[in-house]
Amino acid sequence: MKSITILLLSMLSFSVNAHDMEKTKVNETVSELFVATDNKNWSKVENIFAEIVELDYSSMNGNPAVKLTPEQITDNWKGILPGFTHTHHQLGNFLTNVNENQAVVFFYGTATHYLPDDKGNVWTVVGSYNLELEKIKGRWRIVKMKFNFKYQDGNTDLPQKAINKLKK
Repeated sequence: MKSITILLLSMLSFSVNAHDMEKTKVNETVSELFVATDNKNWSKVENIFAEIVELDYSSMNGNPAVKLTPEQITDNWKGILPGFTHTHHQLGNFLTNVNENQAVVFFYGTATHYLPDDKGNVWTVVGSYNLELEKIKGRWRIVKMKFNFKYQDGNTDLPQKAINKLKK
């Protein structure tokens, strides 16, 4: 009887550890997306997304959610982010739920954008995210990304300045 109990406890421990490992992999995938974005590593960004992604920034820009390919997403981001001298995304307070090949993640995010300007060098956007991921061919991929805008601060003219800088 004692050996059966030990065996069951060992199996339970393995199951919990495997679940924790998957949560870690999911959170690392999310973090890699934002690090790759800050580094303008567009091919890595594209590889983190699924073939079609529902992208929702409606709380910030008023536009409805859209379904895009990874290339369409990075093409949009390339139209503004490289115009900043630096971007820095800081993530935290991950709440992650994994169920076999699907995961849901909530976390806070602060994006700081730096571009020298007489009116101020920094534009900061603060909010939270809800992401959905699927395990596709053994890798976690983002299938849905919703940003929940809280506030922005700093020089709100910098986004247009970054866009204009790229048009030159």
